[in-house]
Amino acid sequence: MRPVCYALAAAVLGLGLTAPAGAAEPHDAFFAALKAMCGKSYTGRMASDDPADTAFRAPVTLRVRDCTADTVRMPVQVGEDRSRTWVVTRAPEGLTLKHDHRHADGSEDTVSRYGGTTTAAGTARRQDFPADAFSRELFQREGIPASMANVWSMEIEPGRTFAYELNRPGRHFRLEFDLTAGK
Repeated sequence: MRPVCYALAAAVLGLGLTAPAGAAEPHDAFFAALKAMCGKSYTGRMASDDPADTAFRAPVTLRVRDCTADTVRMPVQVGEDRSRTWVVTRAPEGLTLKHDHRHADGSEDTVSRYGGTTTAAGTARRQDFPADAFSRELFQREGIPASMANVWSMEIEPGRTFAYELNRPGRHFRLEFDLTAGK
């Protein structure tokens, strides 16, 4: 009887140790939710109140486009400024967020391609991207060392809100986009 009890106990305990078949990893679920937004544009607003962010009080539009199996490109327009694109790609260890900044003529800005790769699983709704080595070196070289501590975050509440955040000591920036009115 004891071998049967041990086998039953092992089976019951084992149920709690494995993920259900077909369960998505948080990175995969988040990326799928991001891709579900592809082909649409959304209006946004500042949700933080730092005086340094007055430029972002202009109308903000997020366009989710150029979606592939591994990349989602999201141009961001602030007023008439179309210089920003957020690029999320799959990485072996999770997801990577990069910021592609361009001048009006299409040439790359000196401060561009910065961002980071997730260092934790995050959740299906939120992913955090601490500044990577490339970004820290770029910020140091360009004289903006405070940005070396940047952590960018993206949140998706499917069908309701998409949020982009920047956090570091003494700084909080958050944009929120209304997913109920996507065009």
